[in-house]
Amino acid sequence: MNRIQTTFAELANKKEKALVGFVTAGDPDIERSRTIITAMCRSGVDILELGVPFSDPTADGPVIQRSSQRALEHQTSLQTVLEMTSDLRKSSQIPVILFSYYNPIYAYGVERFYNDARAAGADGALVVDLPPEEAGELTADWNGDDFALIRLIAPTTPPERIATIANDAAGFLYVVSMTGVTGSSGLDTSHITTLCRKIREITPLPLCVGFGISTPDDVAEVAKTAEGVVIGSAFERLIEENLDQPDIADILARQTAAYKAATRIAD
Repeated sequence: MNRIQTTFAELANKKEKALVGFVTAGDPDIERSRTIITAMCRSGVDILELGVPFSDPTADGPVIQRSSQRALEHQTSLQTVLEMTSDLRKSSQIPVILFSYYNPIYAYGVERFYNDARAAGADGALVVDLPPEEAGELTADWNGDDFALIRLIAPTTPPERIATIANDAAGFLYVVSMTGVTGSSGLDTSHITTLCRKIREITPLPLCVGFGISTPDDVAEVAKTAEGVVIGSAFERLIEENLDQPDIADILARQTAAYKAATRIAD
């Protein structure tokens, strides 16, 4: 089994759900970003989504847009993100998903990206704006099962489309809890339960739900339904609110621990 599969199996044995934490690499700057990521991984993140900063993140709300801008101002590139992944591997075996738009990968070179990402120790990629019909351009030279293409399922995705997306996916499916951009409010857990039930009729892949999840109570509710809970904007908002704090990594670590505690299933 690869690291993603092993993580979900181990969590199931412990009666826990996966805490999937997203942060933009290089935010608020490269060195503090390294410290924050390490602290989060030590404090309870089960799977790390490491965001590649992009100048036009159209699927993201203003909080993550601003995080990308801060990272780009500090010259964070895809190469930087790969170097950060390699550094993290010296202290952690937590699965790392490279979260990106397609443009940075295309500019870097798709074959080079695959080879370098694997060499750095990444476990997969989630490419926000790459539909299944065009994914072959990225994955044509992928081989083996040690690097997963994580796919998104939207609330409006019809069953036949879910089947197409799931057939092209590995690792887990990122289930978007609501329409809109990241950081949106209005979490509807009954809708999430219905959506996850529909997806499970089509695929056995683990389901990780994201968008609109910001409190430990939100995490606990979603964890009743899904195999994982994705938090991104809430982490980035915490970074933004504490840019001048010398203990910013500790602040993120404490919030990570609170979220992780909420993923544990009561007997």
